[in-house]
Amino acid sequence: MKEPIRKITHKDGRTRYRLVVDIGTDAEGKRQQLTRTFNTKKEALSELSRIRHEVHAGTFVAPTKTTVNDWLDAWLKSAIRDVEEATAANYEDALRPVRTHLGNKELQQLLESDIESLIDWMLTHGRVRGGKPGTGLGLRSVRLTLGRLRAALNVAVRRQLVVRNVAEHVTIPRHAREAAQAAKANRVPWTEEEVVPFLRHIATDRLYAPMLLLLLGLRPAEVCGLRWTDVDLEVGSISVAETRTNVETKVVEKAPKSAAGKRKLPLPQIALTALKAFRKTQAEEKLAADQKYAASGRVVVDEFGGPVKTDWLRRRCYKLMEVARIRRVRPYDARHACLTWLAASGVPDVVVSAWAGHSDLSFTKRVYVHPNAEHLRAAADHMDKVLGRA
Repeated sequence: MKEPIRKITHKDGRTRYRLVVDIGTDAEGKRQQLTRTFNTKKEALSELSRIRHEVHAGTFVAPTKTTVNDWLDAWLKSAIRDVEEATAANYEDALRPVRTHLGNKELQQLLESDIESLIDWMLTHGRVRGGKPGTGLGLRSVRLTLGRLRAALNVAVRRQLVVRNVAEHVTIPRHAREAAQAAKANRVPWTEEEVVPFLRHIATDRLYAPMLLLLLGLRPAEVCGLRWTDVDLEVGSISVAETRTNVETKVVEKAPKSAAGKRKLPLPQIALTALKAFRKTQAEEKLAADQKYAASGRVVVDEFGGPVKTDWLRRRCYKLMEVARIRRVRPYDARHACLTWLAASGVPDVVVSAWAGHSDLSFTKRVYVHPNAEHLRAAADHMDKVLGRA
């Protein structure tokens, strides 16, 4: 067997020791070798021992010039093979800050301090859209990025491209978590006292029925995806069977993510009456527009029958709130409000969760139910009745 360490003498008289060691085979079964050069034979022998031990143990990591961007490209091909288009886009979005801040760095040179620097940058300057560019991203966005990066580096460790996952123990600073918690606490859904005057104000508006659907707890994407064939105006029910949402610059129409999300809901009389009126309005609009009318079959359409996107619905929601001089909340918060009202009214947890289209009861209660002071007052009144017997 050829000696793995060879003495080399340069023209200027300097002596070096070149190590050539087998490190296994490539994907095609071809022999792979690593060449390193040292100033002393002792250093070369030490490195030879280390490499042979790690190769035998299956923990050896061969040097590579692969950059962070190169690895993320490879990882994403595998990670998004079997996910929905919207989920794949979310993966890409989550990793965009990593590419911007660390993409050109060699993967094997990545340090824990680099990940901490990435987190700090995202919290202060990472925003490129959805607000003022150059400002900080929200805690949820930072968590998603850190989670995706950890997943990508876990695979890199498994494929022996890096020794360890340098993102594994990196955390988001406490001050950022506390600020996000405070902001979440300030994001309060409408109370029953707020929603009533809002509905009275918009009762004659063209989008009265869609607003009611939001307040019935449907997601904006579910409202935009609803077809008239999903609505039974005789029985008084709707079937949630499709969503319509924005993914990057595209519109994606798909079934709900889970079996629980595909559900049939009975309609309160106020919503049934509003939908019948909206159906009549659309018939009049179709007659007026004649051939310009696009018969999309959607429940929520523009004045020419064209299907709408969630951002279209959101902008009009905010405009109605402004005109009605009602506290501005996200359209999605109407879902939180609905589920809170149901829970506070004594509707069983399993029914509230089924209405929401969730399969996890605890998730519905933990994320969507927000008891307020009035709900707590009712609890106090109940305890007064119990304790007052003493």
